[in-house]
Amino acid sequence: MKARVFVTLKTGVLDPQGEAIRHALGSLGFGGVESVRQGKVIEIELAETDPARAEAEVARMAEKLLANTVIENYRVEMVG
Repeated sequence: MKARVFVTLKTGVLDPQGEAIRHALGSLGFGGVESVRQGKVIEIELAETDPARAEAEVARMAEKLLANTVIENYRVEMVG
């Protein structure tokens, strides 16, 4: 079973990488981009076969290590 964890900065937290991307897009001629927020995706292969238990385990991983919950949100998506 595979899980994907999507980690993004919370609203109101400055995103300098997102701003750099927005600026670069403008420099490349992509007009109309008002803001960019960037994040990360983490894929995890699990031996667990029970989807509910696997999702709960991945959520615990995100809380303890994968996301800084002070400034980041996360979302777990189970695949397969």
